[in-house]
Amino acid sequence: MGKVYIVTGGSGFIGTNFIRFMLNNGFAERIINLDKFTYAGNPQNLLEYDNDKRYAFAQGDICDQELVQELFILHKPDVVVNFAAESHVDRSIDGPSDFIRTNISGTYTLLQKSLRYYQSLTKEDQKSFRFHHVSTDEVFGSLNEDDFFTEETPYDPSSPYSASKAASDHLVRAWHRTYGLPIIISNCSNNYGPFQFPEKLIPLMVLNCLQEKPLPVYGTGDNIRDWLFVDDHCDAIHKIIEKGEIGETYNVGGNNEIKNINIVKTICNLLDNIRPSENLKSYQELITFVKDRPGHDFRYAIDSSKLQNKLGWSPKETFETGIRKTIEWYLENITWWQDIQNNTYQQERLGVL
Repeated sequence: MGKVYIVTGGSGFIGTNFIRFMLNNGFAERIINLDKFTYAGNPQNLLEYDNDKRYAFAQGDICDQELVQELFILHKPDVVVNFAAESHVDRSIDGPSDFIRTNISGTYTLLQKSLRYYQSLTKEDQKSFRFHHVSTDEVFGSLNEDDFFTEETPYDPSSPYSASKAASDHLVRAWHRTYGLPIIISNCSNNYGPFQFPEKLIPLMVLNCLQEKPLPVYGTGDNIRDWLFVDDHCDAIHKIIEKGEIGETYNVGGNNEIKNINIVKTICNLLDNIRPSENLKSYQELITFVKDRPGHDFRYAIDSSKLQNKLGWSPKETFETGIRKTIEWYLENITWWQDIQNNTYQQERLGVL
């Protein structure tokens, strides 16, 4: 039998894909999705599992101590996977308080209730319990042109978002070292794929192309990110939970370092072939360079060798295969993103000081 999971933030981008990955592959006996349904949490993402006995949904805030405790008592999880987070750098510049509350105070609540539950278990059941905290490579700050982030890289966050995630990582480690809570942390590079909210670079560019809106590229477009297809990330998290060592951190990267401007041009070129414009020779005509983001880190690049060597994980998708799958998903799910445009987000720019 599989394990019982409490997944926080399971209606957001990565959480949604993780739940789908686990259920579709038969890796979980039961998953309880705790999600607040902020702007980025979409109730449409997991509708097909509403009648699946392996899936349950609880709407609520990870800062709600009584609710979190009730879920532990009711469902008796083997694993907690914490995806719940405010995650957009630009939004953190405009309004950092939500990031402090959810990413720091929310993580504290989950740790406290997880510890109380863990301490109530028998010694035998304690052996199988895990608290997996999903974090980001942004906690490490910016790289020069030659280095890579490893699990030993010192933290040096640049934005309110990355600072709040760094703080949550430190809390998770402290609850292991001080109280013995069995935790594991993963720090991932930039994810992309289906169900990603269109404030992020790749879906924003896809949708702006389809609507022939300007494609805003920060600064000169030379900032570099390592891109990880979301299903590969979900596979990594599953392997870490099953085989990872308690108290350890694992970096998860896609081995795809690409300049932002090249990401945009790749999307334009693919759409020129898949869905050519009737008004433009190429979607690249829409590229518009705009004022850079404050505190914009130049380069992120993940060294995933520990995860590969210790647990046997490596990404299955190249950027070429993953970006095509992503674009095709947005073309096939027009209603999904049009509903967001009509109700939540019209692709406006955020985080401009």
